[in-house]
Amino acid sequence: MATQEIRLTSFSHGAGCACKLGPAELAKVLERLQPNSATPDPALLVGTETGDDAAVYKLDDRTALVFTTDFFTPIVDDPFDWGRIAAANALSDIYAMGGRPLLCLNLVGWPSETLPLELLARVLDGGSAVAAEAGALVAGGHTIDDAEPKYGMAVVGLADPEHVVTNAAAQPGDILVLTKPLGIGAITTGIKRGLTPPELVDRAVTTMTRLNRGASEAMLAAGVRAATDVTGFGLLGHLYKMMLASGVAADIGAQAVPVLEGARDLVAAGAVAGGTRRNIAFVAPWVRFDDAVTEVERVVLADAQTSGGLLIACPPDRLTELRSGLADRGESGAGIGRVVVGTPGSIRVGL
Repeated sequence: MATQEIRLTSFSHGAGCACKLGPAELAKVLERLQPNSATPDPALLVGTETGDDAAVYKLDDRTALVFTTDFFTPIVDDPFDWGRIAAANALSDIYAMGGRPLLCLNLVGWPSETLPLELLARVLDGGSAVAAEAGALVAGGHTIDDAEPKYGMAVVGLADPEHVVTNAAAQPGDILVLTKPLGIGAITTGIKRGLTPPELVDRAVTTMTRLNRGASEAMLAAGVRAATDVTGFGLLGHLYKMMLASGVAADIGAQAVPVLEGARDLVAAGAVAGGTRRNIAFVAPWVRFDDAVTEVERVVLADAQTSGGLLIACPPDRLTELRSGLADRGESGAGIGRVVVGTPGSIRVGL
């Protein structure tokens, strides 16, 4: 088969972050882990307790190490674009913590008897291109022969330990700001089913390959302390985790949430990722929808994203500075709701 005829998405059971274990399944696994009996290391500023985006370890009073990993199955058919998207997605966790990426290692699963190795080279080229854009070095990696292709990165970054941004610091009154539109899961599911038009694929690729660097810099400059990035668990899943970790609740408006043009139509046509359906089931006990919120909107809010934007909880007195900082860096920021007092993790969705 000629390389130009190969559809990478036909080799994956789920596209991008939609291939991951659902939040409910992951929670069951984590519940079975034995607690570490050793004395906690005070230098570990962020560990597993709040399900944050990355681990953070304090090296000294001015430097903290930020460490994360992410990989997934093909989300688009172009190998170079898949590499770019996967790298941007992995780097996003560093940015969500207020860090600066420093060093990357490639993680690869490849069916060597099924897919040409020149395609893998293109994937790695795409990852390297985005890492270079981020100012990070790709210094090696690890490969395995796998029946299903997978690619991603382990990433090390640096942060100021006094200005680490976490998902556990949201406060009542904070304004919730989202920096990228939703709809990626529907679009990539549509790609696998031959439903997504080329122009919508292009828009999705542009969104997924845009680094969250500018958004991270803007939130740090504004003094924001709480954020997370929106990926496989969808907006509602990541918002739930953020509110639970912070001990607060959220009130958002469905119509205020930015969505890529054409994504709602794909959802209405049935392009709903398996990961999205798992997200819907997981957040159901925690989310109360107003009757006016349509079924399509409910699905979009749980849509499994890949390389999504940052969800920022910004104090009201810093909102103008945040928006100005985003605009100065060519980024957008939609106010989608606010943090409120309530049952930790609960979310109300109105129009």
